[in-house]
Amino acid sequence: MDRIVLVGASAAGLTAADALRREGFTGSLTLVGEELWTPYDRPPLSKQVLAGDWEPERAVLRREADIRGLDLDLRLGCRATGLDPAARTVTLADGDRLHYDGLIVATGLRPRRLPFGHDLAGVHVLRTLDDALTLRTQLCAGPRVVVIGAGFLGSEIAATARGLGLDVALVDTEPTPLARQVGTWVGGLVADLHRDHGVRLHLGRGVTGVTGASGRVTAVELDDGTRLPADVVVVAIGSVPAVDWLAGSGLSLEDGVRCDSHCRAAPGVYAAGDVANWPDPVTGGRVRLEQRLNATEQARAAARNLLAGPAGGVPYEPVPFGWTDQYDAKIQFHGRCPADARVECVEGDPGARKFVALYRVDGRVVGALGWNSARALRTYRGRIGTTEPVAAG
Repeated sequence: MDRIVLVGASAAGLTAADALRREGFTGSLTLVGEELWTPYDRPPLSKQVLAGDWEPERAVLRREADIRGLDLDLRLGCRATGLDPAARTVTLADGDRLHYDGLIVATGLRPRRLPFGHDLAGVHVLRTLDDALTLRTQLCAGPRVVVIGAGFLGSEIAATARGLGLDVALVDTEPTPLARQVGTWVGGLVADLHRDHGVRLHLGRGVTGVTGASGRVTAVELDDGTRLPADVVVVAIGSVPAVDWLAGSGLSLEDGVRCDSHCRAAPGVYAAGDVANWPDPVTGGRVRLEQRLNATEQARAAARNLLAGPAGGVPYEPVPFGWTDQYDAKIQFHGRCPADARVECVEGDPGARKFVALYRVDGRVVGALGWNSARALRTYRGRIGTTEPVAAG
């Protein structure tokens, strides 16, 4: 194997490059990124970067000297437009074709958009560093802000905007924030947290329209007739895997790039990060994780398995870990926190906003969540997958 191409220059792609070099690969290594920025971290975009606490350079994942040390053919500002697995080529928007012996797809996500309103100035999505900087500039004007979508990203944006002293409304079709991510019990505590900080919540409500005047947004209309005045609207209604460039490649693209347990999608083609879909050893189904730690762990696994070849390598079987920071709350979780799980507080006090809770499905622990309890949470990670009772702390 002499030529490896990595498509996607964010955490997963850069980590894969680093892992390949650490594993001893000395051949040609090309990293393709659609953005012009040096690879950067995404979690700070909705918090420190958006708040103005960090300048863009602080979000960069590696120093320039470290990236040079990887001996990369770094193609930034280049968009991949096609893949031919038979010819083992990746086509770029400028017409260039990259030949490979091995390929890792790490193109991540694209934000979902409303079917209306995005033609108006002041309506934003937040996925890239440029998105965050543009939105940050508009927040400096002291606007009325409406955030549509109360998942991790939308809740963090609302918290950041409120921390800047802005008038903020948060809208979601679910009964609580984070209902899909951690269930309604913890979601209810998150709702209380936002209310305590002055965010106006409109939950269980859909958006029926976004109105404007002179080309700029003026309001968001809800399905109960409520009209929310707005100078800035942030749409955070989820994302979809960025696989449009793989259409016609023959790869299975059902909810991302469909892989086997070794992250292998086709001969010589592997996937990692938000875009990868692989068999879940816990549920027996399939999983695609939109989590920062997974991006790096899976990138390392994909790199090792690519070098090992189809007869080698090891299955990728992570225990998921994620987190969100909102106001003074750090919410972390290991495993999975399905909305239909039985949630049991096993340590601390939810009223004091410092506790650990376990998530059980059919009596089996499938996840553990800590609210401002990082140290205590670690002690419960080993209980995931067990059925023994856990005494309340």
